Amino acid sequence: MSAKPPTTGRLYGVGLGPGDPSLMTLRAVQVIAEADVIAYHSARHGRSIARSIAAGHLRADHIEEPLVYPVTTEGTDHPGGYQGAMDEFYTESAARLAVHLDAGRTVAVIAEGDPLFYGSYMHMHKRLADRYPTEVIPGVTSVSAAAARLGTPLVEGEEVLTILPGTLPEEELTARLASTDSAVVMKLGRTFPTVRRAVERAGRLADARYVERATMSGERTGALAGIDPESVPYFSVAVLPSRVDAVPAPVAEPGGRVAEPAGRVAEPEGHGEVVVVGTGPAGPLWLTPETRGALAAAEDLVGYTTYLDRVPVRPGQTRHGSDNKVESERAEFALDLARRGRRVAVVSGGDPGVFAMATAVLEVASADPYRDIPVRVLPGVTAANAAAALAGAPLGHDYAVLSLSDRLKPWEVIAERLHAAAAADLVLALYNPGSRSRTWQVGKARELLLEHRAPDTPVVIGRDVGGPEESVRIVRLADLDPAEVDMRTILLVGSSQTVSVERGDGRRIVWTPRRYPESPAGPAS
Repeated sequence: MSAKPPTTGRLYGVGLGPGDPSLMTLRAVQVIAEADVIAYHSARHGRSIARSIAAGHLRADHIEEPLVYPVTTEGTDHPGGYQGAMDEFYTESAARLAVHLDAGRTVAVIAEGDPLFYGSYMHMHKRLADRYPTEVIPGVTSVSAAAARLGTPLVEGEEVLTILPGTLPEEELTARLASTDSAVVMKLGRTFPTVRRAVERAGRLADARYVERATMSGERTGALAGIDPESVPYFSVAVLPSRVDAVPAPVAEPGGRVAEPAGRVAEPEGHGEVVVVGTGPAGPLWLTPETRGALAAAEDLVGYTTYLDRVPVRPGQTRHGSDNKVESERAEFALDLARRGRRVAVVSGGDPGVFAMATAVLEVASADPYRDIPVRVLPGVTAANAAAALAGAPLGHDYAVLSLSDRLKPWEVIAERLHAAAAADLVLALYNPGSRSRTWQVGKARELLLEHRAPDTPVVIGRDVGGPEESVRIVRLADLDPAEVDMRTILLVGSSQTVSVERGDGRRIVWTPRRYPESPAGPAS
């Protein structure tokens, strides 16, 4: 008879929860009881939070394997630097556990929180799970524990929760905090000053709460703004809770004491604010993080109904939609709301400063009684940039942006500017080329441009860019058909240097070289 293949042991990654031993799951307790080997990570001082949580379930005959980090936050002379030292440590630790597994022993690697949530166990899992039977026992995360201790919802309805490490660069933290509904920033400690600055720059400091050692001895909670940076340990988190019906709630502290509420502070008496935001050419994919944050923070949204429909509905916000031809009235309405202390976002398509709502708002805000109301303008992706990117790089050199709409300026002015820009050999981005009531402007513009451009000059016809009916076509200037153009269309007309090329995949692209040829006479003296 052939010998039976050797039986290996089983590997467990065991989540112990946030710190209170009573929050360990029944399955975690069961696995620890059945394990032969208990492994845990620790710093060089030898103390292990994971072991202290599980201490009441350890037996005298358990084989303990302390996995001691070679470095934590200090430097190292390892030739591979900090990452090299850690990679070597994880490889050696996995090899130590493999010896037990090969001998048929059951190994439980215990970890605070959840084993696969920013936990060191994952490094053992990646090195061993493909070789040995493995089971991961989930645990209550510090995120859930922090929310529970604060007694406030993290997310509700359609809100989005973002979890971030405090070790990210400040600019990245700021952008992500500004663009999300709710957030938890982990790994504070020495990163706390950076995190606090990012929270403040994102406009969320009044919301932000702080939780230290949730459910553990020494737990502390409070408003993030009032925390001394020198007192913050690694095991602490910053929490930006749900904005839905956000009401400051008492924060329970150890011993039954109640801390001051750490929710949004009351709005000061006086003016609110108007933020004019650009949503880009279409839906949420085109929003910048700053714009997302402004839209989330607004109490009132004001705008043309088509553009408001691009913004997700949020509980607690009031939406004020109107027709596209009442820009001044819309601006005055938004500023009146702000005078009553409301935070207002005026929603515009594309970039609000390019043939859009920023001008209307600033014009009204420059007159009494609105001079003292704060107004900010946040940029958005323009229709010209969006269409150009889909076509290639037609705006790679100097270009001019014009509107063909004669609703607010006479056609004679438009024709004069078209002549000047075409004579200067600029690429042209033509907004508002046509509509149901304006059907002849494109034809007249084509005739005018052909006085300065060759018939085969490339023209990009971008329609509904970013939307469900998106199309981008490249035609010759001589072949530009006005019937193909409507208000959802933008035209990009090349210069004398613009090139149209068919790629190997059959796709035609357009690009304008950055280098412009010198005149035969050479540079001017």
